[in-house]
Parts: sequence; C-alpha cells; structure tokens
Amino acid sequence: MKFHLSAATGNIVTGHGPGWVRVGAIEYRESLVLTPEAIGPGWAPGGFETLAEADFARLLEGRPDVVLLGTGEVIRFPHPRLTRALAAGRVGLEVMDTAAACRTFNILAAEGRRVTAALIV
Repeated sequence: MKFHLSAATGNIVTGHGPGWVRVGAIEYRESLVLTPEAIGPGWAPGGFETLAEADFARLLEGRPDVVLLGTGEVIRFPHPRLTRALAAGRVGLEVMDTAAACRTFNILAAEGRRVTAALIV
C-alpha cells in the first residue's frame, strides 16, 4: 500500500477557539457558513437560540451532500421543524460542537466531498 500526501485545496479551518474560527489566514468572530469554495459570514447572528427555518433553507444554496452544524462550545440539537428543508432536499445533517464540526469539515473537504459547515462561534 502506498500513501500519498495530498494538500487540501479551497477553504480549510486553520484554527478555532471560544468566539472565533480562522479560515486560512482570516479570523472570524461571527457565525458563518463555510464550503470548500465560499465563506458566508453573518449566519445566525443571534446564535443557536434564534435559528429559524430560513437559516437552514439557506444552506441548500451550495447543493451539499451533507451539512455540519457546529452549535458552539456544547452540542445542541435543533428542533426537526427547523431542519425540514434539508430533509426535503435529501441533504444529510450532522450536529456537533463547533470544534468537531471544524475538524470534520477539513476531512470531508480534503476528500472532495460536497460539504457545508454552519458554524456558530
């Protein structure tokens, strides 16, 4: 078996901590939507408690196979009513804390998967 070093192309999370996420060399101190090709700051400005159906419907724009929802420092599950658009679009949803969502995003993006991360910081 041969192993080959592969470098990720596109956006990758290079750091994270309480209240911030760094993508490449740019640090974000607001929640954002991240795909391998795009960064959308300003997602869910009121945090987890104010998430609405429209916030999840917006995540379908990139036509992902899977959405990673990073809910901050602790894992919290949104009401199924909020994520109905994802289910209707046959898009998988994985809910985890933001640190885990950042790590998982990097792995899936490096594999070339169509992934969207919605990260609450």
